[in-house]
Amino acid sequence: MEKRTLGKSGLEVSALGLGCMGLSFGYGPATDISEATKLLHAAVEKGVTFFDSAEAYGPFANEELLGNALAPYRDSLVIATKFGFKDATPTNGVDSRPEHIRKVAEESLKRLKTDRIDLFYQHRVDPSVPMEDVAGTVKDLIAEGKVLHFGMSEAGAASIRAAHAVQPVAALQSEYSLWWREPEAEILPLLEELGIGFVPFSPLGKGFLTGAISADTQFDKTDFRNIVPRFAEDARKANQIMVDLLTAIAKEKEATPAQIALAWLLAQKPWIAPIPGTTKLHRLEENLGALDVKLSTADLAKIEEAASQIKIEGARYPASLQALVSK
Repeated sequence: MEKRTLGKSGLEVSALGLGCMGLSFGYGPATDISEATKLLHAAVEKGVTFFDSAEAYGPFANEELLGNALAPYRDSLVIATKFGFKDATPTNGVDSRPEHIRKVAEESLKRLKTDRIDLFYQHRVDPSVPMEDVAGTVKDLIAEGKVLHFGMSEAGAASIRAAHAVQPVAALQSEYSLWWREPEAEILPLLEELGIGFVPFSPLGKGFLTGAISADTQFDKTDFRNIVPRFAEDARKANQIMVDLLTAIAKEKEATPAQIALAWLLAQKPWIAPIPGTTKLHRLEENLGALDVKLSTADLAKIEEAASQIKIEGARYPASLQALVSK
């Protein structure tokens, strides 16, 4: 397994991690615990060392799953989790008060069955708490040995700078893929300047870039994508053009659309480590196969030229959740 270091932090992870949210939350009913455990064990056996969780995934169920399933391998893994929502529930709003951060850390340590959190992300910026207080609290947790590295998720440039000045930020986790490229404008240059690693979530466009979703796809009633404008039927129909591009390139490379999408991301910067999620073993194997797909400068230029002509339709979040991003 290829390894990557997240910026200047010294935190080494597998080039592809595993986003674990979907095993417990967000995309329909939770995966059966025994099946989810098998998937996590398979990921470890295939060389994945980077696992992403959060107290909000469930809530709590995802951390408990990882704590039980990954205990035998704990010392060889990097486990990331997150704080920052009231009652671990995104719809309740944000809470990054220092006392709340400490409470989450203690409870996450118990659920994860560990004595340290390798990477502790602020899940979303809390505008009511000074970033100096947030970063200072995590700095104290690092000094106590309960946390090893500080991360941020979906944070804007000003928040990243303010936090990094107090406690170096090891990694930023935000959405980034061929159908959401906003980080390229301001965030990627900032991360390069400060020496911060980048962990793209939804690197396959919440499944759309795999080619397995069409305008006719019916999602489970509890699937988050039902309320995402980008997944409205008309938007899916319009956005199929991006999948068609990936499919054409995949044929040339004897790969799959998902593998091309991941290979493209991996080629952007050496300090990027995407975390595609899945509940299926064959998809895990497919995603890891992206590491064997090498895109040349000419390939990347061809993708760039074609992608620049494509306008992706639909917002990536419903208006009700838009306030939680990029502050």
